[in-house]
Amino acid sequence: MAVKTDVTLLNQILEHRLEQDDIKRLLGVLSAEDREMFLSKLADVLGKMNALLDVSNRLADSLSLDTLFQRLVEITTTAVNADRGTIFLNDPETSELFARVAMGGEAMREIRFPNHLGIAGSVYTTGEAIVIHDAYADPRFNPEVDKKTGYRTRNIITAPIRNKRGEMVGVLQLLNKQDGEFSDSDLSLLEALASQASAALQNAQLFEAVERAREEETYIQELTQALSSELHLLPLLQKIMETTTKILEADRSTLFLFDEKSGELWSQVAQGMDNLEIRFPSHLGIAGEAFTCGTTINIPDAYADPRFNPAVDKKTGYRTRTILCAPVLNKEGHIIGVTQVLNKKAGPFTPYDERRLKSFSAQAAIAIENATLFEDVLNMRNYSESMLQSMSNGVLTLDAAGLVQKVNRAAQRILGFEEEALVGRVAGDIFVDANLWVAEAVARVAETAEPDIAVDASLTRADGATLSVNFQVVPLKSAKGVHIGTMLVFEDISGEKRLKGTLARYMTKEVADRLLEAGEDVLGGKMQMATILFSDIRSFTTLSEQLGAEETVSMLNEYFTLMVDEIFGHGGILDKYIGDAIMAVFGTPFSTGEDEDNAVRAGIGMMRALHAFNVGRSESSKPPINIGIGINTNPVVVGNIGSLRRMDYTCIGDGVNLAARLESACKTYRTNLLVSEFTRERLRGEYMIREVDLITVKGKTRPVAVFEVLDYHTSETYPDMARALDIYAQALDAYRAREFERGLGLFESILILNPNDGLAAVYTVRCKHFMAEPPPEDWHGVWVMTTK
Repeated sequence: MAVKTDVTLLNQILEHRLEQDDIKRLLGVLSAEDREMFLSKLADVLGKMNALLDVSNRLADSLSLDTLFQRLVEITTTAVNADRGTIFLNDPETSELFARVAMGGEAMREIRFPNHLGIAGSVYTTGEAIVIHDAYADPRFNPEVDKKTGYRTRNIITAPIRNKRGEMVGVLQLLNKQDGEFSDSDLSLLEALASQASAALQNAQLFEAVERAREEETYIQELTQALSSELHLLPLLQKIMETTTKILEADRSTLFLFDEKSGELWSQVAQGMDNLEIRFPSHLGIAGEAFTCGTTINIPDAYADPRFNPAVDKKTGYRTRTILCAPVLNKEGHIIGVTQVLNKKAGPFTPYDERRLKSFSAQAAIAIENATLFEDVLNMRNYSESMLQSMSNGVLTLDAAGLVQKVNRAAQRILGFEEEALVGRVAGDIFVDANLWVAEAVARVAETAEPDIAVDASLTRADGATLSVNFQVVPLKSAKGVHIGTMLVFEDISGEKRLKGTLARYMTKEVADRLLEAGEDVLGGKMQMATILFSDIRSFTTLSEQLGAEETVSMLNEYFTLMVDEIFGHGGILDKYIGDAIMAVFGTPFSTGEDEDNAVRAGIGMMRALHAFNVGRSESSKPPINIGIGINTNPVVVGNIGSLRRMDYTCIGDGVNLAARLESACKTYRTNLLVSEFTRERLRGEYMIREVDLITVKGKTRPVAVFEVLDYHTSETYPDMARALDIYAQALDAYRAREFERGLGLFESILILNPNDGLAAVYTVRCKHFMAEPPPEDWHGVWVMTTK
């Protein structure tokens, strides 16, 4: 008697058409060989039936898709005796098959591919189960996966998963039968198991979608509350990034905002970058393309995309796999930035992720604009407050009710009251007795809405002192012309004190006192012998670029303080600052009889102060600075020079110009302190001086002898100076006698004593030049300067 196939036998048992008595009767008529075969088949059938029951039982108690994937794979691989398996479900939104769990050592992550590709795609498309006995012989099989994982696929069995309506919802695929080849019986069992598991898988898939939507809604609600309560931009951006990363199940994200002034995309909230500010042109990179084109960019493999720059990964050690980048639009539809999300934890980003990011970015854009507006208002308020406090004039503002609201420091000083004693009080309570005229002016302006001015009025301070002030009351109105308050402005013009305060910025107290005693006549224009000092910082542009604006201002303030102290300490007048340069005058408006010596001693003191200044900068790992100083003595025109609106007490003339040229010549001769022959011949003190050259400055024909002052050097900064100066005198004589070879040897011997002697180095170059190209016969050693 032929034994029924296991499939037929299985169907009959499941349909309860084969009872126990039937089995007994069948066993009674079978031969021993057939009986043994029948019992083996029966055991196999019962095992498969147990697998079906196991599917029903183990899949019924869970709605977790990840759990169901894992359990179903375990059941099917055991039932069919396969090595490993994978379940692919279809995502109707993206027309992709996706898997969450793959046995055999694969990491738990989501795998996605179009639902028509590969063997799984073929089964999903046709709806027909297949058995492949030789995977590498089938053109639909992709061997690259085996190469990447090191796993060897021999045979494959794949069955479709249908819902109750017979519609395709996924694919169940097993690899490598452990005891031979997959059979039609295995295929029938796999189809039965897939059909049994279909409902549970669909329910879990639906439950996961609902849970994900609910969780996302919770995130959005939390973010909405957070965004509505946060008005500071940086913390707001941080919250947006944290929520974006969480919602999209990514590793990190960055929000780039557009800076209209610089045309750059910038971010100070880049996760994984230690909150360092990033800036780059708004058209560069993937973020730049998303911003420029206004489109969402989804890159499943960053290193396969030519737009991706792997240099950042190499620098940080981070590995970028997937990228999702979307523009951020405000309510007017203008792009204000770009959100970039990296490395979704469960595979590439999906179109669903794109829609979520776009929706989330639109909501975040409103909060960003509000925070930006708040910061602009806050910055403007701080700017106005800073400007108010920095004013030298006293300012009080009163609201519409006449109560004092703002008082700057100058007003507190002029009135003699602390801020707490003024704020919240009316003018009539503050300005009483001798100052009642102020309260009356405020009342008048409040009534007429017209400004009121008092010139050179007397104001009594809280301590009883009397000041001379210019006073103005101005009505304050809103943009709609509504009266919102009043502003009071006090300008202290207390004569001598004001003049002394002004002059003290340019000259010593003693000179200022003499100037005040002499009256305004001394400020008129006149020709007077004076010594002019110019100093300038070398390579200041490069230095300022290296330091930055804030550090440059700090350095200049400290440097100018040291230099001006030396000028004042030797009786000089600070004429003006010219960028990083200083112009000082000695001998005006009054001569001391030692103006030339005072100027030279001031220059020496400036160089010594600079040395100490640079020592401190070196200890703080800051770059040193170098300066050049030029000093000249000549008759100059001195007086108040300018317009009727503004005048400065200064001096002009060729003597001033020559001092400026000497300062510039320091660069040519690699020196720090040069004086003209006119200053040199009027010096009374003894100094370490050597003649530098005979020069003709630009615009002049008469040569001028120039000298270098070296007294600021120490034995450390210029060793063997006395010996070097003796050799230098011989070398200069040889140079002017056209003995360039002998002069070269002498200048080089100076450089052996002091390799930093810049002047000797300059002359070695000149000697070599004239040795190769001798000067004309009428050459007298004069060097013509072609630049200023």
